[in-house]
Amino acid sequence: MDFRDISEFLKDTFKYIIVVVIVLLLFIFVVGLQQVVGPSMNPTLEEGNILIVNKLLYRFKEVGRNDIVVIMQDEKYMVKRVVGLPGEHIYYKDDYVYVNGEKFEEPFIDKNNVHTNNFSIDDLGYDVIPKDMYLVLGDNRENSLDSRDYGLINKKEIVGKAWMRIWPFNMMKMY
Repeated sequence: MDFRDISEFLKDTFKYIIVVVIVLLLFIFVVGLQQVVGPSMNPTLEEGNILIVNKLLYRFKEVGRNDIVVIMQDEKYMVKRVVGLPGEHIYYKDDYVYVNGEKFEEPFIDKNNVHTNNFSIDDLGYDVIPKDMYLVLGDNRENSLDSRDYGLINKKEIVGKAWMRIWPFNMMKMY
């Protein structure tokens, strides 16, 4: 092996290392993969679904109602839906969410299977949701560990927005 062969090998290797570093940086800071664990987001998402998560979006855009987000709660990643935004009074009565006193329609909820207890952010000790705090709920209200259990979440606890379901392939969908 002569010096030219070694030089070409090093150039090629360096290119691959650069590509690997760029891909790693993208997965660390921009996008991620998250598997749905548990039934809390049924029927929208099922256990085992895999999502691409946009980790960068909320640095430039506000969190929106009905966004499906990945949050870090008690050292676990969870997938939930944002229901209440800062400055709002939210309560849940007779299987409907009310935002500032007005009924909010949730077409993604199976109303035939929802029979949960009434709930209000007053139960958490707030009149309205404070700045940079959010109320998150699972779509399967009967079987979801969410803000009703652990309280409002801080914006810092939001890892990112679910951008696309990529598994199973026959159920691919953008959110």
